[in-house]
Amino acid sequence: MMLSLHTKLLLIWWKMKIRPSSGQSNPDSGSALPVDQTVNAGTTSTEPAGDVQMGDDTTTANGNAHPVDPNEAVHADKLAKLKGILSGEKSIQLTLQFLYSHNRSDLLILKTIKQAVEMRNSVCHSATICSNAIMHAGTTVDTFLRENLEWLSRATNWAKFSATAGLGVIHRGHLQQGRALMAPYLPQSGAVGGGSPYSEGGALYALGLIHANHGEGIKQFLRESLRNTSAEVIQHGACLGLGLASLGTADEEVFEDIKNVLYTDSAVAGEAAGIGMGLLMVGTASEKAAEMLAYAHDTQHEKIIRGLALGIALTVYGREEEADTLIEQMTRDQDPILRYGGMYALALAYRGTANNKAIHQLLHFAVSDVSDDVRRTAVMGLGFVLYNEPEQTPRIVSLLSESYNPHVRYGAALAVGISCAGTGLSDAISLLEPLTSDVVDFVRQGALIAMAMVMIQTNESFDSRVGTFRRQLEKIILDKHEDTMSKMGAILASGILDAGGRNVTIKLLSRNKHDKLTAVIGLAVFTQFWYWYPLLYFISLAFSPTAIIGLNSNLEVPKFEFLSHAKPSLFEYPKPTTQQTTTSAVKLPTAILSTYAKAKSRAKKDAESKAANQEKTAEAESKANQEKSTAESKPSQEKSTDAESKAKTTEDASGSTSGDAAKTQEKDGDAMQVDGAAEKKAPEPEPAFQILANPARVVPAQEKFIKFIEGSRYVPVRPAPCGFILLRDTQPSEAEELVLTDAPATVATGAGNSAAAAAAGQGSAAMAVDDEPQPPQPFEYSA
Repeated sequence: MMLSLHTKLLLIWWKMKIRPSSGQSNPDSGSALPVDQTVNAGTTSTEPAGDVQMGDDTTTANGNAHPVDPNEAVHADKLAKLKGILSGEKSIQLTLQFLYSHNRSDLLILKTIKQAVEMRNSVCHSATICSNAIMHAGTTVDTFLRENLEWLSRATNWAKFSATAGLGVIHRGHLQQGRALMAPYLPQSGAVGGGSPYSEGGALYALGLIHANHGEGIKQFLRESLRNTSAEVIQHGACLGLGLASLGTADEEVFEDIKNVLYTDSAVAGEAAGIGMGLLMVGTASEKAAEMLAYAHDTQHEKIIRGLALGIALTVYGREEEADTLIEQMTRDQDPILRYGGMYALALAYRGTANNKAIHQLLHFAVSDVSDDVRRTAVMGLGFVLYNEPEQTPRIVSLLSESYNPHVRYGAALAVGISCAGTGLSDAISLLEPLTSDVVDFVRQGALIAMAMVMIQTNESFDSRVGTFRRQLEKIILDKHEDTMSKMGAILASGILDAGGRNVTIKLLSRNKHDKLTAVIGLAVFTQFWYWYPLLYFISLAFSPTAIIGLNSNLEVPKFEFLSHAKPSLFEYPKPTTQQTTTSAVKLPTAILSTYAKAKSRAKKDAESKAANQEKTAEAESKANQEKSTAESKPSQEKSTDAESKAKTTEDASGSTSGDAAKTQEKDGDAMQVDGAAEKKAPEPEPAFQILANPARVVPAQEKFIKFIEGSRYVPVRPAPCGFILLRDTQPSEAEELVLTDAPATVATGAGNSAAAAAAGQGSAAMAVDDEPQPPQPFEYSA
């Protein structure tokens, strides 16, 4: 399974680094590693060239020390790198560093959700915790949880289980420190400790999420925890964790451990055991499926039957015609839960094939079965069968999306969400838009989640409907009269839209059109959240980073640049939300009483009469003064004529001067206004391209615009628009400059990072004190 994911990268790297003929490097090729970059000097070989001993033995059979051969040490180092590529650990490490250093999560969105959710609403409280985990999946940043510990502590029982398990999504891929991170919550020494069984069970589930498909280092601890407890909650978490850590390994011993839990006939533990057995045996079409089916007929617990039904469906993943007998047996069963499992078996057996026979069968059950659960799952299964041709899905389910049955409408929404995930397909969005306003609450929930899956890694500049959808989510979350189910869907959709720090998408097919088993299985179990909310976290298995990470011959990340021949706004990160600082006060009409109106009119009349009397008195006084001044001014009239003419001349001159000055000032004022307008420069036109630096975020729609710069020092061995790219150094004699990527291994959590950054900021401020100006001289102040 891992070989199919890394074969091409491996072959290219092998040609660059290893000479098949002798196992030694060619010094002339420029690809040899210096001796000081080797592994431990103790790694030697006593076998002939070509067979490298992988152990740590440094002596021969007679006990004599064997001298260290530099060529053999270099070759062993190359094989260690080869093992890292084949196991996938190197790609996981690089992805973890990329998601940590490029995290662009918007904590204000989570703060808004937290404030809008009522504390007594446990469903929305758990959904907020889950949304935070999805939003920070793989980034190792748990700042939101650490800043809201009191709010988080309100989670009880299964909500506490889910909250603890969410840490596994946040730290997914942190293989080296996964167990150390979860140590405060884990059972002590593999047995039940003094903590809550819900937090301990959630921690075991979280370990499975961290080590999904890479669980060799944690599998034994999970088995011991499972065997040493009788608490069904801890067994539940351990079964899910074991299934995830041992995904597809078909380990017989692990299967027996999980089966022993199943046979205790505990409803809670048995459901997880059925799913865990399916995860363990995924794609094997093992005869053990018949044993699981027989026990499903014997037990009376619906939860166990449902878990086994899904587990049986997982065992026939990708088997197509080989699974027809089992599918026929399940779809004809009288128990609707087993028919429900038969729909999953049919969908997963023919996943990504667009097989006409499978589509016909699913459509038949979608309109004819008497059970709503079966009909809903049959429509949903179309999404798994058609994800290799996402353009066909909206056309096929368009009539079903208008069905009278709300379960069928819900299935149609999720079918589109699964098959068109991460595509931003216009037809898919058009089909989902009316469903987001459906009259039934759970249909709105499914439509909102599906819309987020389709729109992931798409911004408002690329499609204006993305901005409208984000505003719709905010409106639903803030509306206190909204139904709990649709509000939960809006909260989860907010997390999926910004998943992985806005640096991941949902991909069910690789670049070479191969099915991604982990992603498909993750989405299949994720849809089970209809019955069991903790299974929401399985969606993290389907996340794939949207990045270009260039690697040199030593699998290190060098500095180099490449072009994106598209406007930067089309593929940039969504703009962060901002708090509203100004509040617009609404002016309300003033109530006017009848007594107030009468008093006002009376006061108005009194004021008018008083003003009339004062006016008459003033006129009489002014007339008397005028007559007196006329009699006195006649003798001196002739003397003042010359002075008045001179004054008039001076006044005219000054008036003209002041008028000119006023005009000049007005003109200057106009000129100042023009200058002010000129200062507001028109926005510069957006460039038609963007230069990106390694490693860089490149969304799927942007891949076709990626070009590599000619004449650059690093040249891709095989040009690829995304993922990991091996680079050939055209100037090997010059010193290499590597990218200083932040490693989350040095800091356990994002909250620690914030504290460290704050401390660093205080230190730098303290160092800058000497550069400040001197204080003023002392003085005395008197009031």
